[in-house]
Amino acid sequence: MPGRRGGKKRGAGSGGDRLLHTRVKSAKGRKLSSTKWLQRQLNDPYVQQAQKMGLRSRAAFKLMELDDKFKFLKPGANIIDLGAAPGGWVQVALERCGQKGYVIGIDLLEIEPLAGAELIQGDFLDDDAPDRLRALMDGDADVVLSDMAASSTGHRSTDHLRIMSLLEVAVHFAKEVLKPGGVFVGKVLQGGTENELLMALKKDFKVVKHAKPPASRADSAEVYVIATGFRGRDTDPV
Repeated sequence: MPGRRGGKKRGAGSGGDRLLHTRVKSAKGRKLSSTKWLQRQLNDPYVQQAQKMGLRSRAAFKLMELDDKFKFLKPGANIIDLGAAPGGWVQVALERCGQKGYVIGIDLLEIEPLAGAELIQGDFLDDDAPDRLRALMDGDADVVLSDMAASSTGHRSTDHLRIMSLLEVAVHFAKEVLKPGGVFVGKVLQGGTENELLMALKKDFKVVKHAKPPASRADSAEVYVIATGFRGRDTDPV
């Protein structure tokens, strides 16, 4: 939980400071859904803790929690982050991989620079995107991260298919750039077809698991697949 990195967290009954519950008044012209989203953001302890720690997004805690459990961010590792904006995952990767680590990020949106990382703006689905990333790489990657998500349509089945399509492209790229023993971490939405992808990943990775980090909102269908022990290119499953 975010409280463990930012100092001791006082209990609700300890007489200490409590998080203020912020209510957002509906401004003229603002949709009710926008007001609810803003209120949720302002009252989210992960958002508040991210601001205190100088992290660019609450999503940074998801990567922290996944790495705490599976320990795939090693000192000196080469990391590629797909869908990196606004840079929260890049910040975590830089911290945990240290000065000898190397982090590359790409996103359709512009990403403010971060010391120690190569960040490029572009659509990962463009034909030239993989080559742009390879041009920046220092050898093969140790870890490929993907927190990419398509814009929501509000239709659960459509959104599920769209994010799974993104993940399939990310997996294909990972298999082209990972070194043997490498790791792939990607976001999926629960909905049934993710089982097919998990089975396919098991052909190329020794261990494939999925997890929902505590920082993922309870009402979200997102989970993360963690595939470790890449078997290498042009090798048969053992």
